Amino acid sequence: MISLALTLKRLLSAIFRTGKDPLFRTLLLTLAFIVLSGTLFYFQIEGWPLFDAFYFAFVSLIPTGVDTGLIPSGNLSRSFTMIYLAVGVGVMVMVLIRLAYAVVKLERPEEFGTPKSSRELPNKEQ
Repeated sequence: MISLALTLKRLLSAIFRTGKDPLFRTLLLTLAFIVLSGTLFYFQIEGWPLFDAFYFAFVSLIPTGVDTGLIPSGNLSRSFTMIYLAVGVGVMVMVLIRLAYAVVKLERPEEFGTPKSSRELPNKEQ
């Protein structure tokens, strides 16, 4: 249980630190729009309940083999899903890579050019 708490602390710290990066914020906003578009599409075209549509839209982008039990039925839905996954998985992977980099950078700052004594970003005004 202690290791879970420490891991969660590291993850939240990395999210907070990475959240200051404009590229990460842009990726996160893009991912939110992609998931929103998928949710609305499956809600309206497939007629799925809103939560099921959101669940399918989100879980489909995570690079794991989670079986949702939901299958797009029409040709339009299948075509949309192919494009949605091609674009969305790329953005999701980029977000996960940025988070992983932030976690590793917090763990081993000296290997990423940051001195051990200072984990602050260098002052650019000097």
